[in-house]
Amino acid sequence: MSKSLPARADVAIVGGGIVGASIAYHLTKIGIANVVLLERKQLTSGTTWHAAGLVGQLRASRNLTELAKYTTGLFEGLEKETGQATGFKQNGSISIALTEGRFEELKRGASMAKNFGLEVDVISTAEIKARVPHYNMDGVTGGVFLPKDGQVNPIDVTQALAAGARSRGGKVFENAKVIRILVKDGKAVGVETADGTIEADRVVIASGMWSRELGRSIGVNIPLHACEHFYIVSEPIADLARNMPVVRVPDECTYYKEDAGKLMVGAFEPKAKPWGGGGIDEEHAFVTLPEDMDHFEPILASAIARVPLLETAGIQLFFNGPESFTPDVRYYLGEAPEVKNVYVATGFNSIGIQSAGGAGLVLSQWIKNGHPPMDVNGIDIRRIHPFQSNKSYLRERVSESLGLLYAMHWPYRQAETARGVRRSPIHPYTKDLGAVFGEVNGWERPNWYARDGVAPEYGYSYGRQNWWPCADYEAKQLMTGCAFFDQASFAKYIVEGKDALAVLNRVSTAEMDVAEGRVVYTQWCNERGGIEADLTVTRLGGDRFMVVTGAVPQTRDLAWLKRHAEGKACVAVDVTSGLPMIAVMGPKSRALLEKLSGDDLSNAAFPFGTSQEIEIGFARVRASRITYVGELGWELYIPAEFAAHVFETLWAAGKAFGLTPAGMHTMNNCRMEKAYRHWGHDMSDEETPLEAGLGFTIAWGKKGGFIGKEALEKHRAKPVRENDWYAWRSKTTRSPRR
Repeated sequence: MSKSLPARADVAIVGGGIVGASIAYHLTKIGIANVVLLERKQLTSGTTWHAAGLVGQLRASRNLTELAKYTTGLFEGLEKETGQATGFKQNGSISIALTEGRFEELKRGASMAKNFGLEVDVISTAEIKARVPHYNMDGVTGGVFLPKDGQVNPIDVTQALAAGARSRGGKVFENAKVIRILVKDGKAVGVETADGTIEADRVVIASGMWSRELGRSIGVNIPLHACEHFYIVSEPIADLARNMPVVRVPDECTYYKEDAGKLMVGAFEPKAKPWGGGGIDEEHAFVTLPEDMDHFEPILASAIARVPLLETAGIQLFFNGPESFTPDVRYYLGEAPEVKNVYVATGFNSIGIQSAGGAGLVLSQWIKNGHPPMDVNGIDIRRIHPFQSNKSYLRERVSESLGLLYAMHWPYRQAETARGVRRSPIHPYTKDLGAVFGEVNGWERPNWYARDGVAPEYGYSYGRQNWWPCADYEAKQLMTGCAFFDQASFAKYIVEGKDALAVLNRVSTAEMDVAEGRVVYTQWCNERGGIEADLTVTRLGGDRFMVVTGAVPQTRDLAWLKRHAEGKACVAVDVTSGLPMIAVMGPKSRALLEKLSGDDLSNAAFPFGTSQEIEIGFARVRASRITYVGELGWELYIPAEFAAHVFETLWAAGKAFGLTPAGMHTMNNCRMEKAYRHWGHDMSDEETPLEAGLGFTIAWGKKGGFIGKEALEKHRAKPVRENDWYAWRSKTTRSPRR
């Protein structure tokens, strides 16, 4: 291919694997023809070339499943469109359960698949045997069959996507290493390669296991780490059916695929081997890693027992190659929050082939329109936190991540590695009180408190889990006495400057020009009226505000605010680490806090939705009368150095009022009972406040309007897809219960 690089491009894509090729293909398909794809060596030479090529369709959400279905349809017609063979065949897939718990998981997945419009059958052991007669059915309890799943040749598909991009004017360059991404005034403006510089309006990082370092060079956090991934390929087996479906036996960590009369056996073992933490060789291309039969032998032994044909078939290939994994086993997509016009599509956790079509479709439209075509919150790069790029953290966490692909997906399952990263100042106290912690973006949060002989650990199941009686006790204490929640993980930003009010009023649906000390519940909407954030804003002074949002959207919400504050006299600073929060809730919370502070906290002196400074012990704290559990209560915002003292004072006095520790499970149970929404579960950027039953937050007539107002006015003028139950319940959330 020609190395005469163009002087400029609309989009420069860094990385020539299947995902980079898919992005180029889709960009050119929607009319952005001036696309340059830059591959440091040869197309597919990083990870794509040794991928297993499985094409499954069922994912964890409806939108991700739709994208996987789209990928299957794309692969089905790609050869006809481009003339390039893809090796696509649709023999279906079978997932086999060896335990009742696993069978329950598969049946739940099948029910979800039907709801998503996928063909799926729950099948018995006899039906599995009929489809794969060469498999040993010992211990099998049942399975599911998805007839539209398939497989492809990853190298051929990548070449077909690249050919499609070229046919519409896209340019593909091999042996064109990107040395650095060029950034000016906080925006990407191009790339520098070994053969010259290309100016570009947008730059896409689709560089697989090289993405972390490339992003880091310009201040973009892309937490991922490579792991060794093993599979074997047998000698040809005469009795192996050529139309054999892909078979997964997750309880044995294995998958099986027929490949030209041979059987491929791969594994996602519970304890993976991280690789490449010390850097990747400059000449890395089509690299295989050393064999490790000791590591793979337990997998192979169970495979031979499961497929007796393997016992007499020789091993033609023992393969070990690196693939990149992320801390939460979800890939990264979207515009980086740190640098404008830098987009990310990487960290595919061994599902890059089946995700490539959908990822290319979404990102191309994101680049063209400035926003994704659907809710992709679960894979949005803005969900991550800077600390997650720490090498030691990544190395430990991804040793677990790889195995999670085939681990039991229990409700409330908690990560086991890289724990204890972010802790509240009162963490030791909650631990001594019996807290059983859950992990969210590194935060150790009390999910429930063990009591009455319940072991302080999760007993996972699909039925009512062991923590339920403990959470039930917490809720009853919350209703009749008082309870405290450690909410240090909730994100807090201080927003100030002479334009702070104007900026917050522009991004918020509610009116921000309120009296000092008022707490305002609001949404931040996009131009389409969809909810980008759901949070509270407290006016601390004339030009000073505090924004409080959840732990998960900490990076996302701050990025949204900062983007809309550009060019204004407004500064937003994340103070989460320095301002932990303890919530004291329940009918006795007023009496407890009045005793501690000596202040009048009555409705008249301290109305709902207001915030004041009070004294507790030797500290001054900000008390905001608001609730996320539907009971009378206050959120106490405490400077970090005073948090331990305040808690000790609170706990000592609280005994007389029945103060009880309560966890996040109880908070979630109570907020659902009260119909308080949670962004990311009950609503997303696809739903409007009107559809979510939150129309009462909208200040339709406020001066200057707000982002999304025009779209919401159009919605208001016609019937809205509002859930009647939500609409009815929302009317009860406008005032406190007490």
